[in-house]
Parts: sequence; C-alpha cells; structure tokens
Amino acid sequence: MRVLVRNGRVVDPASGTDAALDVLIEGGRIAEVAPGLRAPDADIVEAAGFVVAPGFIDMHVHFREPGQTHKETIRTGSLAAARGGFTTVCCMPNTTPPNDDPALTAAILAEARRKAAVNVFPIAAVSKGLRGEELCDLAGLAEAGAVGFSDDGMPVFDDGLMRRALEASRSLRALVIDHCEDRSRTEGGQMNEGAVARRLGLRGIPAAAEEVMVARDIRLAEETGARVHIAHLSVRGAVRAVREAKARGVRVTAEATPHHLALTEDALEGRDTNFKMNPPLRSAADVKALRDAVRDGTVDVVATDHAPHAPDEKARPFAEAPFGVIGLETAVSVLLDRLVHTDLISLNRLIELCAAAPARLLGLEGKGRIAPGADADLVLLDLRREIVFEADGFLSKSRNSPFLGEALRGAPVATIVAGRVVYPAVSA
Repeated sequence: MRVLVRNGRVVDPASGTDAALDVLIEGGRIAEVAPGLRAPDADIVEAAGFVVAPGFIDMHVHFREPGQTHKETIRTGSLAAARGGFTTVCCMPNTTPPNDDPALTAAILAEARRKAAVNVFPIAAVSKGLRGEELCDLAGLAEAGAVGFSDDGMPVFDDGLMRRALEASRSLRALVIDHCEDRSRTEGGQMNEGAVARRLGLRGIPAAAEEVMVARDIRLAEETGARVHIAHLSVRGAVRAVREAKARGVRVTAEATPHHLALTEDALEGRDTNFKMNPPLRSAADVKALRDAVRDGTVDVVATDHAPHAPDEKARPFAEAPFGVIGLETAVSVLLDRLVHTDLISLNRLIELCAAAPARLLGLEGKGRIAPGADADLVLLDLRREIVFEADGFLSKSRNSPFLGEALRGAPVATIVAGRVVYPAVSA
C-alpha cells in the first residue's frame, strides 16, 4: 500500500524540518520526504493548507479496560485519540484488576491489536495491586510489552519501594512515572487550597502535597542515577525543583496537562464537576510558572491524563464526584489556541512536546519524527479551523470535559497510523 501526502507544510522538530514537502508512505513506513514527489499508483492525501506533523504521542491516558468499560474501552479511547491527532497512547495501569501482571499486559496489547485505531502501549504498575507495598516483576512486565511503570492515581509513597523501582528501571532502561501526592496532606481535599476554596467552603489540596513528593523523587533519582518522570506537574514550587534539578544534571523529566496550562482554580466558582481533577486546577501564579516551564524546557512533554467517568458519577454533588477529566479530543485545539496562537510557544515547540519528546523518553523507535524509515504515523493540522466541543460530539464514551462549549482555534483534520487514515475514516 502506497500513500502520498502532498502539498503540506511538513514540520518535524527531530530533523529541523519546516518546509513545503510531500511525504511518500510505503508498507506503513515513510519512504521519502521531498518536494514534488510523483507516485501514480499511490492513494493521495491532499494536505494543501495544512501542517503535516509527526503523529502525537500521549504518554498518560486511562482507558479503563479491563473492568470499567462503562467509562471507556480500548476501542473508544483509541477513536478519541485518533480524532485528537494522537497516533500513539500509553495506558495507565489503574484498571480493574490493575495491570500488575505480565499476562494482563500481554492481554491489553492483544486487545489493542484487535480493536484499537491507534498504537496502544501499556504502562504497568510499580507495586502489586497499586498498594505501594510490594514491587512488581518489572522485568517480566517489560518483557511482556510494558513501556514504563507507574502507580498513577496513587503515589509510590514508600521511599524504599520507590528506590528499588528506580534501581530496577535503570537496568531495564525504562521510565518510572510518579503521581506526586502526599496523601496525608490531601485527604478529603476537593480543589486547590486557597481563597477560592475558602469562599466555596471546600477543603483544599495544598501545593506542599505535590512539592514534597517531587523533592523526594528528585533526591532518589539523584542518588540512584535512574530516570524519574513527574506526572501532571501543577505547582510553581515543584516546577522550581524540577528546573533546579535539571540544572545540576539529575535525570528528571516532567509533563504538564492542557487543562493545567489553560485553566485556573477560578473555573470552579460554579462547582462544575467537569473542572474537578487531581491534581486540582491551581492559582494563576502556578499556571504562569507552568507555562514558563513549557517554554523554557523544564516541562518535557504535554500529556492529557485522559480520565473518563460516567455521566452519573460526575453528576453527583461536588464533594462526592470523582476526580478526572477527558482530554484526548480537545488537547491539540486547546494547546494551539492558548499557547501557539498567543505566541507563548512556537508550533515547532508544540510538536516537540507532543511527538518528538515523548517518543524519545519512552524509547519508541521509529515514532515522533518524519524521515525515511520512520513509522508512517502523521497528523494533519488546520491552524485556522475554529471548533466548539459539545457533549454529544465526543468519540470517547465519556463527556467530562472542562472545555465544553468553548470556541478554540486550530484542530487536527486527519490522522494517519502506519500509512492508514484512521481519522476521519474510522467510525465509532
């Protein structure tokens, strides 16, 4: 099968490319990137007026399968990813049961091969049952296909267990991703600790709960020489700690979510549970610090933390509703509208954050770049298209988005995985 993506603006940070070029795809891989390519027998994807970028990679999603398929499945989650311009996603292990066993890792991969519209790779658990007590068989999980390890949704609270995980991951050349939360400081908390929480009469989640765990992880990474990745960074003290650690050579990386970059705690004034997530939306000063970190490289990647919940769950009173928001279908539009079109970051930097960097961190060979021999995973972006997200328009099973009804400028218009157009060609 041959496909010619022609007349697009190819932007690829990995190769330093930003030019009007064609991309020829053969057998699921990129065969040639050059102007004016001819391929009479190829299927044509017309990209005039669009940016052609490496397919985006989301290294932090929750697809809820197995065990919670009323919220999301591998199939529906992958369709949401395709619509959002993501060609590869990495699923966190807090399923039912948790992905803490090589057999379950292999089963998730098999289900993804059968049903997923995009590449789906599992992130396996650090501790058995996500209980933070006993280390999983990390080598066995990696051999089964896990591309990293995390207890996301729960912190790895025990220092000794986290140290052993980092030491094991170092020998496996794998990444440990930590949910940095001191739960002794957050129990009962509903939103960011501060004036808005006091005004609403809601118990706050302090910045220190994140800061102390980020500091702990940095210390352990420094002592072990292992890599550690901070999930969903949200407060300025933690940003500062990551920046300082990087300056002295600690192998720490970090991610930020679109919602933490675009929204502040003020969005919770109406007690809408679609704005309830963990870590919570923070202060304007925290958002500024996070945006500065995205611009200067302290934040390495943007990840959605796509966390679907059923409508009846989010319809509960605010204090009873679960944490989490969906993000796969809205992320690129939010980032283009709030970061690129406001000149906070360049388009090249956005693509680095969403494609080249996550591929590099996870060791995904052939992904995150547009070059001969690379996987033919691409996204076409219309930088001018205006889009409004409505609840009945999502391909995800869930509707818990904080960006409902917002007009955003910029959107994916086509997604290609291994040379096959999976959006808009694939239906639910």
